[in-house]
Amino acid sequence: MIHFDNSYARLPQGFFARVAPTPVAEPRLLALNEGLARRLGLDPDWLSGPEGVAMLAGNAVPNGAEPIAQAYAGHQFGGFVPQLGDGRAVLLGEVVAPDGARFDIQLKGSGPTPFSRRGDGRAWMGPVLREYIVSEFMHAMGVPTTRALAAVATGETVWRESGLPGAVLTRVASSHIRVGTFQYFAVRGQEEALAALTDHVIARHYPTANGPLSLLDHVVARQAETIAQWMALGFIHGVMNTDNMAVSGETIDYGPCAFMDAYHPDTVFSSIDRAGRYAWAQQPQVAVWNLAQLATCLIPLMGERDAAIEAATKSVHSFAPLYQAAWKRRFGEKLGLTEAADVQPLAERLLTMMAQQQADFTRVFAGLLDGRARDEFIDRDAFDAWAQDWQALDPDPDLMRHANPLRIPRNHRVEEAIAAAVADDPGPFRRLFDAVTHPREERAEWDDLGSAPRDEQVVRQTFCGT
Repeated sequence: MIHFDNSYARLPQGFFARVAPTPVAEPRLLALNEGLARRLGLDPDWLSGPEGVAMLAGNAVPNGAEPIAQAYAGHQFGGFVPQLGDGRAVLLGEVVAPDGARFDIQLKGSGPTPFSRRGDGRAWMGPVLREYIVSEFMHAMGVPTTRALAAVATGETVWRESGLPGAVLTRVASSHIRVGTFQYFAVRGQEEALAALTDHVIARHYPTANGPLSLLDHVVARQAETIAQWMALGFIHGVMNTDNMAVSGETIDYGPCAFMDAYHPDTVFSSIDRAGRYAWAQQPQVAVWNLAQLATCLIPLMGERDAAIEAATKSVHSFAPLYQAAWKRRFGEKLGLTEAADVQPLAERLLTMMAQQQADFTRVFAGLLDGRARDEFIDRDAFDAWAQDWQALDPDPDLMRHANPLRIPRNHRVEEAIAAAVADDPGPFRRLFDAVTHPREERAEWDDLGSAPRDEQVVRQTFCGT
């Protein structure tokens, strides 16, 4: 049984459409995150039983749930779309965990909604399992993120370029409110709704904020920290549209995301990012652009317009120093150095060598502890010269062990796990999930999962699940 308290559903009707998930033919549990279930105060045994699986598939709406599809707009690759919304997701409701924290429970791939724009509202198994694995790895590394409670096979075929097995992801988030949610009301000139949304976000996420400008300051600071963590893991979101930036600071909508193998700052994986707008090195600049769109929405609530524009601009510009401080701290930890050390020139020298020599991002940083980083370079004399300067600063190995995963959800391993699951072999998925949710743990049986891909294994493109 789930005890719901649905604060978003108590907002005015224009914030959402009431819609129930569409039942599926033959629901079958693929994965259940028992630890997260307990965190939410839910019973894993009930969730894995017939009633729980029916709820996770969308075949049954539990008592107290108020299923809705949220409305939002968004800039997609720089082009504004005034109405997007949850086209293949239904927010069942909100639960308050035993410690008082509030979480959304959302079914993704649960069928069409009024925002589907002629889509089928479904998801196929591949993107569901990708998001399940990647989001839980991010959580294990301490990155603010939506999380995966469950994955359920539907027993139905989803048609994309071909017929594919369908699935539903149960996603958990502190909320699903996006920059695009603010844009939805701003473009319509609905200042009352904007004010209500602002008050809701302050109460839910930033209770110390004092009004819309203070809220903007808080969101800017939270995003600066999150993006710095992405960068320190070689993570590329792939589709940083304003409707994919959560105002909570959590990473949301994993779609065509990927992690770099060989390091290069211009790395792009998403098949739809043909111009490299969301490349690894572009992510901080895109975050500023997205935050500027949020600022534009909030200006009408800030009083006299000229003063509001000046204050909002100053707030958005604060991202750069906040991000730089967070970047230095995160890369300092990866090198075992405190903020007192002059981290940036040393880190940038290493990254430049890595780009020039196609060194593996994760293996270089993990290998600094045991001397194996040197093996990732062609010009080892150049690396030795850098390492001498680094070691002279007396790096802290405990700091490095915490900051540097031994394993990431490498693209080729995720694809292998998905292919096996589609063929009814869950073993590779479960093994990869266990390994990447214990990313710092040394286990001989997981050593192969830390290896870089061979040439024939390299994944060069990832795809959006829609």
